[in-house]
Amino acid sequence: MSLRDLITAYDPDRPLARAETIPSGWYTDPAFEALERRVVLGGTWQLVARLDQLARPGAYVTVDVAGEPLVIVRGTDDVIRGFFNVCRHHAAAVMTEPEGCAQRLRCPYHGWTYDLDGGLRAAPEFKEVEDFAAADNGLLPVRTETWEQFVFVNLDPAAPGLLSHLGGMAAHVAARGVGGLRFFARREYELACNWKVFVDNYLDGGYHVPHIHEGLGSVLDYRQYRIENFETYCLQSSPMDTSGGEDETAAVRGGDMAFYYWLYPNLMLNWYEGYLDTNLVVPLGIDRCRVVFDFYFAPDSDADHNARSVAIANRVQEEDIGVCESVQRGLHSRAYETGRLSVRREAGEHLFHRLLHRQMLAGIQ
Repeated sequence: MSLRDLITAYDPDRPLARAETIPSGWYTDPAFEALERRVVLGGTWQLVARLDQLARPGAYVTVDVAGEPLVIVRGTDDVIRGFFNVCRHHAAAVMTEPEGCAQRLRCPYHGWTYDLDGGLRAAPEFKEVEDFAAADNGLLPVRTETWEQFVFVNLDPAAPGLLSHLGGMAAHVAARGVGGLRFFARREYELACNWKVFVDNYLDGGYHVPHIHEGLGSVLDYRQYRIENFETYCLQSSPMDTSGGEDETAAVRGGDMAFYYWLYPNLMLNWYEGYLDTNLVVPLGIDRCRVVFDFYFAPDSDADHNARSVAIANRVQEEDIGVCESVQRGLHSRAYETGRLSVRREAGEHLFHRLLHRQMLAGIQ
């Protein structure tokens, strides 16, 4: 099957009651994965840092987005900028640490040095080079925007702005008081599955919760679990009922409601009263992905309580890992091509598949 045939095998116009999932080849085909990296991950807003990581001039982080090495830095003018972390001389990485603070950005290979605004400041032993202008050899910029406590980049210069992509999600998240929470901890997990398998699992409307997450399910009112689709995001929500819940989970998951936000294509925000965790799903290949969890709590929260809360989130994640890896193995089987979707539960997954199809189809035109 050609790449075009693989993409067009999915019909995005079928209503949910008649819809099928995207074909298994979308999770296993190398050509699909290569195009997806360029047009989806390289053409959408990707979370790359927290504002607290870039709190002072010279603070920087290095990341990889869609196979491109980037450095994000706060300048002396207090502006956060992103650049390709590729020296203009012979392509070495300019900044080699995951994060730090520097007065200038200096390539360790030949000492080419850039100011925090990306301009080339020094090119050693280049006086005799003809037709060379420092002004034309600064680091190449990448679009960088901030929202709430988060820093995003987009490799596509023609893509709509971040707030346009967020749509109504921005106001809904602001109403939860996310800006008042403080970063507490990070956890990272590597899974032997395609990144889309993890997203599908997240967007199944709680369908798997009673079967996989006994502790979490004990504090959610599953019967009133709600799924709402918007242009670029899905909001899942559920009333909380901790009265008969498992003790460990009930102790750290409070409030009246739980809100679970998914932003196309690979970012999730999970909110409970006084708590937020973000999940960034980073593709590492056809059969591998990394999920980065950052945990935030109210400033006056107890550190022991926070640690126990992170432990509960870790347990939920460990429960998801096994089933996601099982799905990936099944997607390689000749026994499976497509499946069906629950009208009651899997509207979010349907939205994800349609958005993905639209972007992939445009990328192959």
